Amino acid sequence: MPFGFFKRQDDKQKVEHGLKRSKDSWIARLSNAFDVPAITDDLWDELEEILISADVGIDTTGTLIKRVKERIRKDNLQNADHAEDALMEEMIVILNAPLKNESQPSNNEPWVILVVGVNGTGKTTTIAKLARYFQQQGKSVVLAAADTFRAAAVEQLDIWGKRVGATVISHQQGADPGAVTFDAIQAARSRSADVVIVDTAGRLHTKSNLMEELKKVNRVIQRLDPTAPHEVLLVLDATTGQNGLTQARAFTEAVGVTGVAIAKFDGTAKGGIVLSITDQLKLPVLYLGTGEGMDDLVAFDPRDFVEAVFD
Repeated sequence: MPFGFFKRQDDKQKVEHGLKRSKDSWIARLSNAFDVPAITDDLWDELEEILISADVGIDTTGTLIKRVKERIRKDNLQNADHAEDALMEEMIVILNAPLKNESQPSNNEPWVILVVGVNGTGKTTTIAKLARYFQQQGKSVVLAAADTFRAAAVEQLDIWGKRVGATVISHQQGADPGAVTFDAIQAARSRSADVVIVDTAGRLHTKSNLMEELKKVNRVIQRLDPTAPHEVLLVLDATTGQNGLTQARAFTEAVGVTGVAIAKFDGTAKGGIVLSITDQLKLPVLYLGTGEGMDDLVAFDPRDFVEAVFD
């Protein structure tokens, strides 16, 4: 599991809350689709329409329906309820994308998380929630304000750091983000901190010069600890839908994304995007942002998610 992975008692309820808009749209239709006496071609057509409308994507929808049909044919199932059960299980299979973060810190080194994503995705807020998430496990956190390009980005992270009680290492606006990252890791070492979370400029994935700067930050981290960064976390805005896949591919190519945090999940009616991400990119979804509160970040559990959809 990811470093520090743990589930709060109310995480499943938070996922259900995050799915509220989806439940008011495609999830209700999905449940009703199986309220038929038998499996027919009409059922498959309706499922295809519903899943595509939910941002599952054309390719992933096709994969899902193909696998469900194969399971039904293999087990000689006739009842629509059995088709629903098969769809649930195949969704869980897709969502269980293999973890990418296999490296471990050297002795007494902090766990370093490099957080990437474009502006406006909720990246800085997600970092604050992540710091709170680790602190609730008794871990000490240092935040690196390496987004030195965006106006007020350093101040924003500093405010969040004070709110959650995390140390923030920063330089003035326009400073070298690599130098900020270097100082943050050194500060974490001197404090024997458990985790360093590095905020980076919300660079457009289409701007090659900005992506090169991100690679430079990555190299600075690796010089300090060859095993780091131990997680490259891409923050995606759930409301951007399929455009998030394009962002993810570019960031993965640049710095090797190892996992995804989906912010503003409670703000979309198309929660099926999580299936598209794991299926098309083979990247695990690690966290969901389910609200505006500091505790509204949950560790993503595929079975909990699917059960919340079909509940």
